[in-house]
This record gives sequence, structure tokens and C-alpha cells, in this order.
Amino acid sequence: MAEASGASPELVDPVLVDPVLVDPVLVDPVLVDPTPVDPVLVDPVLVDPVALALTWLPGNDEAERPQVTLSTLATDGWPDARTVLLSSAGPEGFCFHTDANSRKVAQLLADPRAVITVLWPGFTRQLVVAGHAEPVSAAALTSAYRARSPYLQQLAWQNTAQFAQLPKDEQRRRWAAFAAESGEQFDQPSNWTGFVIRPTRLAFWQSNPDTASERREYTRAGDGWALERLPG
Repeated sequence: MAEASGASPELVDPVLVDPVLVDPVLVDPVLVDPTPVDPVLVDPVLVDPVALALTWLPGNDEAERPQVTLSTLATDGWPDARTVLLSSAGPEGFCFHTDANSRKVAQLLADPRAVITVLWPGFTRQLVVAGHAEPVSAAALTSAYRARSPYLQQLAWQNTAQFAQLPKDEQRRRWAAFAAESGEQFDQPSNWTGFVIRPTRLAFWQSNPDTASERREYTRAGDGWALERLPG
């Protein structure tokens, strides 16, 4: 029997192909959106959970990035959470970028366990990804910075603890002055960093107007994934 692997199988219309034999413990059908209709009405497609997550999320070339909740553990043991932009996602994991001097970075360096939660408008879907956060490579960091909008590039320079203490009028003055001095292109600041969350658990939830909502959780099990169906 075939097991789910790190490779992302090509997603095709399930009505056009023969069923794929899989190990029911490691891989299970999950509803995806191959056509622009209500996802609970389409036939299930067999995919691995990371591949499925990538079909739910916008492509990395789309300018509008998803806002996700990043949860970490503080040094005192309390959970902490904030909203960040999901810079990109792929088979290797889920990436975000931030100020290297931020509280979340200190927390991740002390304990790399992290969770991101993505909620779709209208509370129709939710994706939860848990895993270990690792710093991205220097080349990936540079590429991600160049892909950001001028506003986000400037934000990487000025969204600091010191800037946050300034009165609003002073913030506006310094923002405008920095933009005028830098022009349309900003150099990458030395305090800008990024992390990739390598998933060990993915949970997919979606509403269903005809019956109970559905939640399926995949946990890494060797080279594959173990599935558990949970109450919605």
C-alpha cells in the first residue's frame, strides 16, 4: 500500500481518474476546492496534508498575503500570540518574517515550537499548522525582502520598540522623512529575519451547512502522516 510522502502529488479532478489505493491509516481523503463551488459539495481528492494546505492557501506569487495567528511559548511558560503575514508556503514549510529584536523571535530561539492558525472569512474554514520554527537561509531572506511591497520594506526598518513609543505626529514625520530619503528602494535592514515552520501536525476544519462541521488532524508518523477524525 502507498504511504503519504513529502512529495506533493498533482491534484486532478477525481471524477476523471480511477481511485488511488492508499493506506487508510496514513492517508485519508480530504475535501479540497478543485472547482469554484461549495467545498463540502465536491468529491474528495487523495492528497498529503501539506499538499492540501497549499491548495487552501493563496499562491506565493499573489501580492495579498494571508494574515495568520502565530502562537509561541513565552519564557515564563505562558502562551503568546499575534498576527503576522504568511510570506510563503511550500513543501518545506510555512514562512513568516519579522524584526529580529521582537519578543516572538526571542521566544522561538528559546523554544522553537510554534503554531499558525489561518481562519477564512465567514468562518468557513480553518487551518492549524503546528511544528518547529527554524531561521531561513540568508538567500531566502533576501529574496523575501525584495518581494515585499515598499510599505512593508519600510515597515521592516521602522516598526521597532523605540518607534512605537513616539507620539503619532512624530511617527508620521519620521515615516515621511525616511521614505523621502530612501526613495522607492529600501535596503534590507540587518535586524530583519525570517522563520520557516516545518509542520509536525496539520488540522483542517470546515463548516458544513447540511451536517456537523468536519475536522481532520494529521500528525507526522515517520515518513507519512497518521490521521485522526475529530469533532467539528
